[in-house]
Amino acid sequence: MSAPARPLWQQHFPDVCDWDTPLEITTLPHLLAAGVAAKGEAPAFDFRGAKLAYLQLAREVDRLASGLSAAGVAAGDAVALLLPNTPWHPICFFAITRLGARVVHISALDARREIHHKLKATGARRLITTNLPGFLPGALDALAEGLLDEVLVGEDARWGAGDVAPLPVPDEAGVRPLAALFSDAPLTAPLPQPGDIAVLQFTGGTTGLPKAAMLSHGNLTSAVSMYRLWRDGGRPLVAGTEKVVAVLPLFHIYALTTVLLRHIRDGNEILLRQRFDVETLIRDVSELRATQFSGVPTMWVALLNRPGVESVDFSSLKSCVSGGAPLPFEVQARIEAIVGNQLNNGWGMTETGPAGSRVPFRVTRRPGLIGVPLPGLAMRIVAMDDPGRALPPGEVGEIAIRGPNVFAGYLGDEAGTAAAFHDGWFLTGDMGRMDDSGLFEIVDRRKNMIISSGFNVYPAAIENAIYEHPSVHEVIVIGVPDAYRGQSARAYVVLKPGAPAFTLEDLHAFLAERLGRHEMPRSLEFREALPRSPVGKLLPKVLIEEVAAQAPAPAAGHP
Repeated sequence: MSAPARPLWQQHFPDVCDWDTPLEITTLPHLLAAGVAAKGEAPAFDFRGAKLAYLQLAREVDRLASGLSAAGVAAGDAVALLLPNTPWHPICFFAITRLGARVVHISALDARREIHHKLKATGARRLITTNLPGFLPGALDALAEGLLDEVLVGEDARWGAGDVAPLPVPDEAGVRPLAALFSDAPLTAPLPQPGDIAVLQFTGGTTGLPKAAMLSHGNLTSAVSMYRLWRDGGRPLVAGTEKVVAVLPLFHIYALTTVLLRHIRDGNEILLRQRFDVETLIRDVSELRATQFSGVPTMWVALLNRPGVESVDFSSLKSCVSGGAPLPFEVQARIEAIVGNQLNNGWGMTETGPAGSRVPFRVTRRPGLIGVPLPGLAMRIVAMDDPGRALPPGEVGEIAIRGPNVFAGYLGDEAGTAAAFHDGWFLTGDMGRMDDSGLFEIVDRRKNMIISSGFNVYPAAIENAIYEHPSVHEVIVIGVPDAYRGQSARAYVVLKPGAPAFTLEDLHAFLAERLGRHEMPRSLEFREALPRSPVGKLLPKVLIEEVAAQAPAPAAGHP
């Protein structure tokens, strides 16, 4: 009996990655141990000019895990992290997952109601934060509301002076210095298994409603392995020798997996930066000789617009990645000319940890192209009315994906989980097609999700908040092209009879307590009426088509 034919993408792109190498499907403690074993006293992080060695990182992780265990944190418990990019994040992340407990990432961009929702949904009663203005107040508020039993505060000054003055930590019930938990007592908690849930990462899923995707140790470590096996394009990265800029927020799945976990596994030095600053990025590349930088379009555009960028020495960069949102072709071409490197593009989702696909370097770019599946993954296009029926090349349907990185389901939502899968395939909600060479492209987003500066933004959440405004009768929110953010939200509003109009600035002020900064509409338009179906349902699609008709024709792709 002959062997089954290889998938189209392996036949047409046999050299882009190690297709036949087995994936490393293990646990996060094992992933960390591999980096420590390889590099020892070499630096794992450069933060504020100071170095944190791999062995020191491992010691701090074990000491905190020991203290958390003594404090009652056990396998299956949920512990929330409300942290910026700081060494506290990887130390806490690896300590929590060492115990088999679950990390709940809270975004610094989350509005008050979003923080409360995430804590309630996951049952996290303990939260770790730092004493910076954008973080400590939100944690203390949740404590005061009875949503937490304890807030553990890592002193920002532990890592040297930053450019934001820290807040005093109140001496009150339920607040404890994180440093008090570090313990030298032997750690006796059993190691987690690959199938154990490691992270509860919030996403809109396929319905646009925020829910916690359950990502296991095996999901995350297999995703890391997939990225490591991809070798197409540019100068190859050599494990243990690279310097990697980490300015993307570690609470986001993109940075967590492709930057933190991937490069800890490789034993590379991570240049950890708390916020994006063009001058710091230029210094990291031209002076510290960073070899890899992953960013979102807003960062690349900011670099492109920096006066004198043409004279910067980018020769150390081996790998450049733009992800999280579409980058206009003409902008990408200008960036590549300046940095002397082609940008890696691809696709992924929170539910896939976020490994999905990559665009091979030799392929001509075109709108919507997301490339071929990473090694260890299978993708196909399925019929909308029958997700068990795979469609042939050229036909449009829903993109389905299967692999060891695909999440275990949505926490507390059995119906939503069941609806998101069919025969083991995850139904992504993205509409697309596959061509005769196995290249996939997205043609639409089934639920009209907006991706703004790399963050998922859900129109329904924005609409619900705007409906609370006393002047608003009806509202539709859609994503519109944004040269800086990739996409941004635009609100179309019908006012109540006799109600006064308001400005975009007024709307932002009203929404400040209701939405995160990344969710704020960037444009506002008043209408006498909004498009509706014959049965009275509001139709965002009509407005999306209206905007598309007004847009200039897309630029041609380039090699």
